[in-house]
Amino acid sequence: MPDATETTPETPATTSAPLADVAAEAWSGVHRGPLRVGEWVRLIDSKGRKHNFELTEGKRFFSNKGHLEHDELIGREEGFTVRSSAGGEYLVFRPLLSEFVVSMPRGAAVIYPKDSAQIVAMADVFPGAVVVEAGVGSGALTCSLLRAVGPFGQVHSFERREEFADVARQNVTQFFGGQHPSWHLQLGDLAEALPASGLRADRVILDMLAPWECVDAAADALTPGGILIAYVATTTQLSRFVETVRVHGGFTEPHSWESLNRDWHVEGLAVRPDHKMIGHTAFLCTARRMAPGEKPPRKTRRPAPGAYGADYFGPRPADLTEQSLEERDA
Repeated sequence: MPDATETTPETPATTSAPLADVAAEAWSGVHRGPLRVGEWVRLIDSKGRKHNFELTEGKRFFSNKGHLEHDELIGREEGFTVRSSAGGEYLVFRPLLSEFVVSMPRGAAVIYPKDSAQIVAMADVFPGAVVVEAGVGSGALTCSLLRAVGPFGQVHSFERREEFADVARQNVTQFFGGQHPSWHLQLGDLAEALPASGLRADRVILDMLAPWECVDAAADALTPGGILIAYVATTTQLSRFVETVRVHGGFTEPHSWESLNRDWHVEGLAVRPDHKMIGHTAFLCTARRMAPGEKPPRKTRRPAPGAYGADYFGPRPADLTEQSLEERDA
């Protein structure tokens, strides 16, 4: 028989007071406590299918498993199971940021959470940072950047296409519950609009078809020690960007990588990789801005034979002529 002072899961010794809601001044996009009107919820059925919608008094949610009343959800703490009129069961939670961005309306393709996380971490986006991004896409990365810089930082987003900017504005405002005070969205081409703005930035993030066209503008805006990062889909884009950064001469040697995400199936002794995975989405490449007038140490490692041969037509460092490479390999 348990001692009088011993606690069990069924009879906790104390009941702690619930945490207060997250301060509005934090602009986190997160709430604690009971679900309320105007919030978005995420329903997950027994097959893992997901439904996101905004809670509205007197409204119904419909699916192939019948309907349920929004009023049944409002006022309850998230993390419960609800049954629809046709007997379907759903888990009810507030959507996480990583869940919100893959289900929100899209104008352009979104940057997936695995890459957003890499960008925030590897570009060292910190509270209070001034970050420039181009383009804004559907606002997925923007939400992560705003979370990282907080209310004392700044995110300046440049977008060429008005229809993409409109979708991003709607998504970001929906997630944070209003116009985030640190976000500034501007229509225009970064290569022209950034120099004209006079902005100085800690980080510049390029998510576009031809990021090499913006290297000069990014270099002029970046503070010494700042980070330039590009998100590109193909190897040809990656090559062109890396060589342009090298030729510029005002950055450290670019670092390129990609991340792959594979789930695992775990049931007793049946432990194996899942049949599905998130494979290649894009390449990431970072480089740090040198101080004005300073150059990085010259690479001593020789390029691979043929790397800059007759079939290569991209940017080429001044000391790597075709003749010099032929003499080296002779």
